[in-house]
Amino acid sequence: MADQRDIDIHYTFVDRAWRLGVGQTADYTNALFDGDFSLSLEEAQRRKHEFIYRSLNLRPGSRVLDMGCGWGPLLAFFREKGVEGIGLTLSASQAASCRRLGFEVYLEDCRTVKPERFGLFDAAACVGAMEHFCTKDDWRSGRQERLYRDFFETVAALLPAGGRFYLQTGTLGKNACDPETTDLRAPQDSAQYYGAVMELSFPGSWLPADEGQILGCARPAFTLVSKSNGRLDYVETMGRWRKRLLKFGPKKYLFYASMIPRYMADRAFRERFIPFWTDANKICYEREIFDHFRFVFEKA
Repeated sequence: MADQRDIDIHYTFVDRAWRLGVGQTADYTNALFDGDFSLSLEEAQRRKHEFIYRSLNLRPGSRVLDMGCGWGPLLAFFREKGVEGIGLTLSASQAASCRRLGFEVYLEDCRTVKPERFGLFDAAACVGAMEHFCTKDDWRSGRQERLYRDFFETVAALLPAGGRFYLQTGTLGKNACDPETTDLRAPQDSAQYYGAVMELSFPGSWLPADEGQILGCARPAFTLVSKSNGRLDYVETMGRWRKRLLKFGPKKYLFYASMIPRYMADRAFRERFIPFWTDANKICYEREIFDHFRFVFEKA
């Protein structure tokens, strides 16, 4: 399982650039275009928030746990709707950003939260965080499914009977390579190379094998309400993000310039940029090295 240090390696690294380029509460997760790419990025993200709100049967006064809340976009939407939202994250920079905006967010691991901590919730959401619940070593040792089953049991304990849970996550895709062959020295247009780049970008993280693995692990505690594929939406979303990050802005480019001395002097720091220069994440979804799903579950 990715620990707080692993999470901070990625999310603290991108924190300021992300907020300057995409927004203070901008989603770092897949939008919901649903085939309509004429929508703006903000419209597609709001469509996702509305879909989550409806799918969880929320209403003003409902209480919901955002498990891996990022910079707080879903919490902002919940607040607008009169829903009481509590967020958990392992990123210190994300927690600080959320608190500055007045959200109730805690620097805690959502995989181990107990009802004694916050009580029960009407619903819960986990948007993108499951991608960090398993390490490659966990996968090698056969612990992956146990970790996911434990997580679903944790969520179920926080909900009443009939309570709903929204889960959005990437998975390995049909064109993923043998996990043991990922290598930065592989040909630079290969699944092996792009897989290794993504391991560099998200240390301590390994994706679920496929939708079947997730459904099987959820089954003892939850019934499936709905499922949809978001792979093409993610390709579009990441293209929009890249344009935002590259678009000129004085504060943003001054920040970029401030990193040049460290970039030139620190090899490990330079390696942090490989995923961005190669556009590896987007390519993995384009080529179905990775896949993406949205699930709505109901506590059995």
